[in-house]
Amino acid sequence: MKQWQGISEFVAVAQTSSFTSAAKQLGLSVAQVSRNIAALEQRLKLPLLYRSTRSVSLTEEGSLYLPHCQHLVASLNDADQAIQQRSEKPQGLIRLTAPVFYGEHVIAPLVNDFLNQYPDCRLDFNLTNDTLDLIEGHYDLAIRLGHLGTPRLKASPLGRRRHFLVGAPAYFERFGEPTHLASLADHRCLTGTLKSWRFQVDGKVKTVQPNALVHCNSGLAIKDAVCKGLGIAILPDYYVADELEAGVLQEVMTEYRQPDDGIWALYPESRHRIAKVRVLIDFLKVKLTDNG
Repeated sequence: MKQWQGISEFVAVAQTSSFTSAAKQLGLSVAQVSRNIAALEQRLKLPLLYRSTRSVSLTEEGSLYLPHCQHLVASLNDADQAIQQRSEKPQGLIRLTAPVFYGEHVIAPLVNDFLNQYPDCRLDFNLTNDTLDLIEGHYDLAIRLGHLGTPRLKASPLGRRRHFLVGAPAYFERFGEPTHLASLADHRCLTGTLKSWRFQVDGKVKTVQPNALVHCNSGLAIKDAVCKGLGIAILPDYYVADELEAGVLQEVMTEYRQPDDGIWALYPESRHRIAKVRVLIDFLKVKLTDNG
């Protein structure tokens, strides 16, 4: 790195013919500029400048050396500009992970729109229900659902999701509708990834663990069972919104519906300073808020 010492200072003095002007241009003291050029001359074992109380001029060696140094400084400025532009313009590979169903049905279509809008970006998208280590896996961003606890990484809210206790009309014709928490014990309950159900009672969250007729870690499988009249289940909006609108499923116990929870972008703190990550988070936030 000593080879770089004094190069910028030498170029600035040569171009301005003044140590004072060069110091102002570089944001350094006159003494520091003078020391760095002296160190450069000592390394080269050649004088580059004639110094007098009134003027500064190039030696023969300095005139020969200057164009090469100007090229180096210009290349360094180009490199600085390139990296600054990269930090302002979304480009490059984005490594993203999300839960399987939510990623397929909600995030993937939005990310595809994002790629159309920012064609200099590329995507490595890992759909998994496992909680991956973003730092170890070199991920830029993870989409997480629900309560995060106390995450080690930065979390940015993207939107909210709503859960519904639902059943098929045929099921309710056969078994009736549950009307309160205690009546759930008389019903055929189907549970997914979470074996306990949350409800809001008098402004407080209460947890119930039903005796499940079916337990499955696939929300799609649980939804299919509910649609076929096997029982009732709590499912998030992105699973059952269409079925509720079409009347295929009905929501019950609406007064006890659990509070909405979060949809989050989780990322290492340093990643948010990179344009491709920052702009994607903002893009998803706008789209998911509009859809909500």
